[in-house]
Formats: sequence, C-alpha cells, structure tokens
Amino acid sequence: MEEKEIKERLMKENEEFRNAFDQHQKLEKKLFKFQAKSYLTEEEKLEEKQLKKNKLLLKDKMYYMMTEYGKSLE
Repeated sequence: MEEKEIKERLMKENEEFRNAFDQHQKLEKKLFKFQAKSYLTEEEKLEEKQLKKNKLLLKDKMYYMMTEYGKSLE
C-alpha cells in the first residue's frame, strides 16, 4: 500500500493521527505568517524556530504511525 493510501486510512480511522495532522497544519499556517514578514524581531525568530521544531516532531510522529500501520498490513 502506498503512503498516500495509508495516510488517507489513518485520517479516517485514527484520532491521534488526525490530531497530529491538524496540529501540523496549524503550525504550517503560523510559519507562513512569519515567512510573509520582511523582518522578524528576536522574539519572533525564537518563536519561529520553536514552531519549526514542533512541526518536525509532528511530522516524525505521523511518519512513524504510517510506517507502523504499513507494517501491520503485511
């Protein structure tokens, strides 16, 4: 089964995956707002860095869940 199919199934069947995905999307939107600015204050730079870390953690979590789900189908 391909990644896209696994992701779609998890979105339908797994609340934890859906929550991680939703959080990831929210962080993406926040980061986009920072990237639209021409200048960031030091505080904004720190917040941007933390948002990127959190977004990456969520991405890793979702990838792990997708991998485990894929293995369970074998």
